Amino acid sequence: MIIAVIDGMGGGIGGQIVNYLRQELPSYFEIYGLGTNSAATSVMLKNHANKGATGENAIVVSVKKANAIIGPLSIIIPNGMMGEVTDKMAAAVCDADAFKILLPISPENFELVGLENKPLMLLIKDAIDLLKKEFNIK
Repeated sequence: MIIAVIDGMGGGIGGQIVNYLRQELPSYFEIYGLGTNSAATSVMLKNHANKGATGENAIVVSVKKANAIIGPLSIIIPNGMMGEVTDKMAAAVCDADAFKILLPISPENFELVGLENKPLMLLIKDAIDLLKKEFNIK
């Protein structure tokens, strides 16, 4: 099973997601750290992603192989992350057959209503619990 973690900017969110996935999932799960920039990819690789790739084409190609995609909400918003998310990246994530788990971390000018305001660590824990439930992982 391949889990694609997508992040940009400094890679802090993606790095934490990869770290928690490594702690919670069996070692045979492949984790791809897909960064909109090299700094984000580097942070995810330092947190033990199996593979890392950077940029638009890498994300467009890699999400096709993924069984699950995890990242902040911005990965499906063209021009999200201060312009790091391209139209093609956002469309590739949305069009991928993978199960998508988006953390409700809103970019500027966006507000999501009806959601609990939780710390990032709890959002990541909820995301991993949802992934385990979706794929029957004990």
